[in-house]
Amino acid sequence: MKRTILSLATVLMIGLSAFANKGEEVSKQAVNAFTKDFAGARNISWEQTNQFVKATFTINDEVMCAFYTNGGELQAVVRNILSDKLPINLLASLKKEYNGFWISELFEMASDDQTTYYVTLESADKTLVLRSVGTNGWNVFSKTRKEAE
Repeated sequence: MKRTILSLATVLMIGLSAFANKGEEVSKQAVNAFTKDFAGARNISWEQTNQFVKATFTINDEVMCAFYTNGGELQAVVRNILSDKLPINLLASLKKEYNGFWISELFEMASDDQTTYYVTLESADKTLVLRSVGTNGWNVFSKTRKEAE
C-alpha cells in the first residue's frame, strides 16, 4: 500500500495530476494530522484521490507537498530543489553521466526516514526521469522518446 502511495506521489510530482477527484471532500483525519505536523503552514491547497490526500503549502517561504493516507498517516513530504542542493555525489554523477541533458525538474522526497531525489532530464530527442540510489548514483525511473514535430 505504501509503495502504491509513493508511486502515485511521484507520478503527481512529474506533472500528471489528472488523478485528483476535485469534488471529493478531503479526509478530516488527514487535515487534522497535517495541522499538527505543519503548524504555521500557509497557502494550503488540498487534493483528494481514492488512495491518498495531497496538501500543497508554503512553510518558511518554501512550497512543499505532503501526502497522507485517508486515515491521516503521513506518507511523504516533497519539495522542489535546485541542483546545487543535491548531495555532491549525485550532482557529480549527473554532470558526468548525463552531460548532454538539461534539468527540467528536480525534487526531494522524504519518506520513512529516507530521502530520495528525482530528476527529469531532457535532450533534443528524449526525456529521462532518474531516481537516486542513496546518495551514490541514479537509476532510470522512466524514459520517453520525444516525437519529431
